[in-house]
Order: sequence, then structure tokens, then C-alpha cells
Amino acid sequence: MDAGSTYLYRQIADNIERKIESKDFRAGEKLPSVRNICRELGVSMSTVLEAYYYLEGRGYITSRPKSGYFVRQLPAKRLARPEISTPGVYGEDADVTNMLVQKIYRSFHSDENILFSVGVPGKEFLPVARLDKEMVRALRSLPGSGTLYESVQGNVRLRRQIALQSINWNGNLTADDIIITTGCMEALSLSLMTVVKAGDCIATESPVYFGLLQLARGLGLNVIELPTDAQTGVCVRSLMKLADEGKIQACCLISNFNNPLGSSIPAVNKREITEYLSQKNIPVIEDDLYADLFFGLNRPLSCKSFDKNSNVIWCGSVSKTLAPGYRVGWVAPGKYLERMMHHKLVSSVSSATLQQEAVATFLESGRYENHLRKLRGILHTNCMKLTDSVSCCFPEGTRISAPGGGFMLWVELPDCFNTTELYDILMEHKISIAPGRMFTLQNQYENCMRLSFGMEWNETINQAVKVIGRILTQYEKTMTRCQ
Repeated sequence: MDAGSTYLYRQIADNIERKIESKDFRAGEKLPSVRNICRELGVSMSTVLEAYYYLEGRGYITSRPKSGYFVRQLPAKRLARPEISTPGVYGEDADVTNMLVQKIYRSFHSDENILFSVGVPGKEFLPVARLDKEMVRALRSLPGSGTLYESVQGNVRLRRQIALQSINWNGNLTADDIIITTGCMEALSLSLMTVVKAGDCIATESPVYFGLLQLARGLGLNVIELPTDAQTGVCVRSLMKLADEGKIQACCLISNFNNPLGSSIPAVNKREITEYLSQKNIPVIEDDLYADLFFGLNRPLSCKSFDKNSNVIWCGSVSKTLAPGYRVGWVAPGKYLERMMHHKLVSSVSSATLQQEAVATFLESGRYENHLRKLRGILHTNCMKLTDSVSCCFPEGTRISAPGGGFMLWVELPDCFNTTELYDILMEHKISIAPGRMFTLQNQYENCMRLSFGMEWNETINQAVKVIGRILTQYEKTMTRCQ
């Protein structure tokens, strides 16, 4: 949302928030149904749902399947939300970002470390036994036991299932619209190679996933980071200004539950972005990797939902929901399909045969939605626990995001903190965080960190948050004495 603007759903949400704060709605009390509010206020169901998603993301309410929305027990201490980011246009230093990313990745493969830095769900939450059976079935059923190349476009059964899933967000896709890729990163890579060339400029949120930044710079692209709100995503006005001035050749957005902010672009903004950039013939590359991990009642819409001119390139994967190591992703390139097929052919020929077949069979079994339902419930609970723990343990002046899905919290500390330095201190305690500097090419976000709540929550994890809080307090005292 642009600064200063207020949408109807926010007016509804702010009114309910005031009633919760004033105890007119008490903890545990059921809120009016979506239909009742629609009838009383004369607004659409999507507007009320957007308001409830917003309140749920801020931690005021929680949804219960088949029961509705209820007021949460608020923590004793509530932290403010992060400020809207204000990235500059120049001053890139990709080497710092790359070195920091490599450093963090080295901590991933130790069972001793507590990995708040890892952006995947814990293996405890994945249907491993069922996937094992699907892999065995794939070995037995595929020609050559899966040793042969799959088609360049990918397993047709898998493409059909992805197309069927798109009904949930008005995607209106068919199997022929989709290309299977090796994870979402290959989908993003193919997308960029298809629509831009070295020296071109792309626009994206700030902060944003470090993998996208590294990919863009590796392809010789210039990245313009845009102001971004931790709740409502990229500043639409800033994006339109760049488009009007002809300064960008493509736009890359994580539209739902952005990594690392957790922001979700409201549907009205998605429509506006999609239609405006289509008029300018500027392709939108949409990384929609986290949308199925929503905490509300329904999956949020995507930019692709509003794409009338096939200008949105929609990318996804099961890496964050089902099997990170399978590296099964996809892309719906719209009008760029043939060009992207060529790039796929010359760069990788095809994706892994066995994994595609196993995922296709799992999706066909109907178990995927049940798995997602359980995973969403676990992640939502983890989000509330980590939020409450951070609120209690971190120093005064800390700000924290309130995602409506996914498994990332963005924590903004007072300016005196340097989370790149804190990373080394915390690693002495076997605790790995993701410093904020990873998520930008500029010298910013040094006082920020991303914490994942994708792991199984237990007392060890709770104690680790307290250790981080204690070290932050010690660090702050040291910095105060130095001043």
C-alpha cells in the first residue's frame, strides 16, 4: 500500500482492532461472521476476508476451521511493525551480500545448530513416508525405472495437477500453459533470461529474497529496490513512476508472504500493478512460492489472477510445502511460453523424471490439501509462539512483522545493532540467524534479521530465543559504553 492511503478493508480492520484493544471484543470471543459483516456494512466478502487476514497477520485474531474467527489472547507486550523501507537507487555492493550468503549456508548442514536461518519447513512436518512410497511406485511404473529424459515441458500429469490447483486463485491455467523446472530458482532464472538481457533494469521489493538478487546480478542485470511495507508489500506509486520513466524492463515480486518481510500485496494493488505494467508492456515475474501457506480461510489471489494479457510469468514450487530436496518447480510463462521453452531446452533439457512423477502421483491422491491444512496450522501456531517470545525477550525499540502466512519473521532492532556481527556471536552458541544485509544489494538492514519458524517448536527453540534476547541486551550495553 502506498504511504498515506487507506483501503476499505483497513478501515474495517482498524475498527475491529480498536474494539479488541478496548476489550469490547475479549480474548476467546468469536467475531461476527464474514457474511454478517458483509450484510451490515454493505461490502464484498473479499473485503471482509482481507480485513480478517490483516488482523490475523497482526496477531489480534485466529481462525478455527469450520468455526470462524476468534480474538486471540494478546501478549503482555506488543511490538510495533517495521517501518516502510526506504532503499536508495545506487550504492550496490553485491560482493558483501554474496559472501554473507555463503557464510550462512555453511551453517545449514550441522545437526548441532539451531537454524532460525533456514527458509524451509522442518522434516517433521513433511509426509516423508508417503513420498517414499510414491518414489518406489515411480521406479516401478516409469519406462526404464525413471532413467529416461522427461519431456522438455515436463510431466503432463504433474502439469495437469498444477493447473487444477490454480482454480483456487482464479488462475485459469491448463497443463499446456505450464513448464516444469528444477525448483522455483530455475523458474525465476528462465523467466529473467526470457524477458531481459544483461544491462537491463528490474524492479523488486526491498528487502527481498537474496537468491533473486544473486541471480539478477549473475545475469548482469541492474536491480532497483523499491520501498516496501511489511504488511502490504511494494509501494505501487514508486513502481508506476519507474514504469512511466522507462527505467525498468521487468518487475519481480514475491506477491504473497514475501521472503523475508512476510508482506502480502492486497488484491486491489495486485490488480493495479498487473494492469498498469501490462499497458507498459513490462513483464511481471511473480514468485508465488508461499501462497499455499496462508493462515486465513482462503489462499490469497495472485497477480496472475488478474492477468488478461498473458503478461505475468507465474512461478511456484513444492519446495516450501512438500519436498525441498526434490527440486520440483514450475512456471506459467503466458505469452513468453515458446521463448522460455527454448531457454529450458538449451540450459537443462529436462528436469528430474522420478521426482516429477512422485509429486504428480501425490497430488493426484488428494492428500496434498490435507497435508497443507495440517502444515498451515502448525506454522500459524509457531508464528504466534515465536512472536510472543521475541516480544518478551528482545530489547526496547524492537519492531516485528506480522505475516499472514509462510514461515518468516522480519525483526527490526534499534539502529545501534549490527546483525552481521551478532551472527558470529550467536554461532558460538550454535544459533544461526539470517542477517538483514543478506536481503539487499545496498548497505542497509544491518539492524535487521530474518527468523524462520518452520522448525518444530519445543523448549530448546524457546530457550534459543531467550539466548538471542540476552545477547542482544549485552550487545546493546557494550555499544552504549563505547559511545
